[in-house]
Amino acid sequence: MWRVLLYLALFAVAASGAVWLADNPETISFTWAGREYTTSLAIGVVAIVVLAMLLSLVWAIIRGILRIPSRVGEGSRRRKRERGLTALSRGIIAVGAGDVTTGRRYANEAERLLGHQPLALLLKAQAAQAAGNRDAAEAAFREMTEVPETRVLGLRGLFVEARRSGDLPAARNYAEEAARLAPSVGWASDAVLEAYSAEGNWSAALRSVERRASLGLLDRAASRRQRAVLHAADALSKEQSDPDRALDAALEAVRLAPDLVPAVVLAARQLSRKGDLRRAAKIVETAWRQIQHPDLAAAYLNLRSGDSAMDRLRRAETLARLSSWSSESRLAIARAALDAREPGRARDALRPLLEERPTVRVCLAMAEVEQAEGATGRVREWLARAAHAPRDKAWIADGVVSETWAPVSPVTGRLDAFVWETPPEVLGGPSAADAALLFAEPEPTPEPVAILPATDAIAPVEAIPAAAAPETAPSAGLEPNGAATAATPVPPVEPELPPEVVPAEPAPEPKGAEVTTLQPRAAAAPPEVVPAEPAPAAPGTGPAPRPSAEQGKRPAPALAGGVTPAPVVFPVAHPPDDPGLDQEEERPRRRFLG
Repeated sequence: MWRVLLYLALFAVAASGAVWLADNPETISFTWAGREYTTSLAIGVVAIVVLAMLLSLVWAIIRGILRIPSRVGEGSRRRKRERGLTALSRGIIAVGAGDVTTGRRYANEAERLLGHQPLALLLKAQAAQAAGNRDAAEAAFREMTEVPETRVLGLRGLFVEARRSGDLPAARNYAEEAARLAPSVGWASDAVLEAYSAEGNWSAALRSVERRASLGLLDRAASRRQRAVLHAADALSKEQSDPDRALDAALEAVRLAPDLVPAVVLAARQLSRKGDLRRAAKIVETAWRQIQHPDLAAAYLNLRSGDSAMDRLRRAETLARLSSWSSESRLAIARAALDAREPGRARDALRPLLEERPTVRVCLAMAEVEQAEGATGRVREWLARAAHAPRDKAWIADGVVSETWAPVSPVTGRLDAFVWETPPEVLGGPSAADAALLFAEPEPTPEPVAILPATDAIAPVEAIPAAAAPETAPSAGLEPNGAATAATPVPPVEPELPPEVVPAEPAPEPKGAEVTTLQPRAAAAPPEVVPAEPAPAAPGTGPAPRPSAEQGKRPAPALAGGVTPAPVVFPVAHPPDDPGLDQEEERPRRRFLG
């Protein structure tokens, strides 16, 4: 809009000038080379304008000719820069894709075309790192530290290389220098904090956390948590040497994080030592409402030394009411009940925990309950179940499972890395169906079976359980050491056939005929067995009575010569999860089988 108004204003000025020249027909005279020239004012003005334009055109042409060399050089530099940027982008892509050779080639080309540009130095360092050439990488990072724009980036590269090579003091120096140059850089302040924590310099670590919070690198909740962890670590380190300062540090940690278990336990222990039981109990109860931990239960139950086991049991019940009868409170009640010689109350407390898959601690507690009641076999059973039970919660940090808490991770040195949770089943635990089969009661062991051969005259006899023939022969059993014993041969018993079953007439046997014995050859035909002659019914007694359900099972027929075949016995071993019989249950069985 303003441009249109400007054009209109210029047009108005030009029109006004043209009107003025038309209204004033004046003349212009000038002398050139001894001759006088006269013209009108309008023509003179137009001539002057055209002359100015011609002079401007000539000057532009002359200046363009003079600037040709500089323009050629500028174009060459521009093309070189474009080639360098192209090589830089391709090198970064190659290094990111893992093509070390191509990345190194493009890095050298970018350095040649662009010189000591920050991105070219960065690509050179990354290519050297990808190729495993640490010396070249460190040299590139040192070159970056000489440029103010890339000094912090170079210090970070040197810090990473120093940590890879294990030079922790040098890494700490690089981090401190970077934190001094750029206090808002997060990695430098984190590295300095980790270094102080690894050295156990908790006061310097506290100052570092406070400085980070003031710079806005930490929010309020994270700052309070880290300060609480550092105070707890300071208290643990001073518990033996300076108990009073340890108590002050523990109370400060509890104030900042009431659910920090190590700080609560240490504060409760020190307050109990000083006789302030009420305050100690209040601290533990507050933490117990937020997190149920066995260390808290142990500290609460043993606040006052010299209490009876029943007093500790009542305190455990108080913890259970505070946490709505959580699993940890039930375990605490079971432990206190066992100490008070009350296995029944311990069993009642643990019973709800047995409905699903009980954990290792629950199985071990049930084993102690059974041991207190004298059931040795059940003790072995619960110990066997504990070997396959899910794991209980523990302190975990970066894949490390620990029974005790630590302020920093033993792997990465990260502050407040330990969390209280269930360790993952790395090898994969059994499913619900597998767990039901695993913890189910073992099925009853099948009785030994006697297999009899079929004869020509009598239909093939089905497999007869050995337990169903106590009248004909004693069943084969197991010796106390588990070995199978052969059945004792008995005289043949004549089978009683029902009236509707008519046995076939045995073929007459030539004199001197012998019964063919069993041969070990696999292809041999089964031997012919001559059955015993059935006993005739007494005259006047009518048909033989039908056998009852107990007598319906046929006894073993005798072979020729009056020899009864021994039943085949399959000894059954105990299942892997079956703890077996205890001594009291095994003695009668041995007497019976012996």
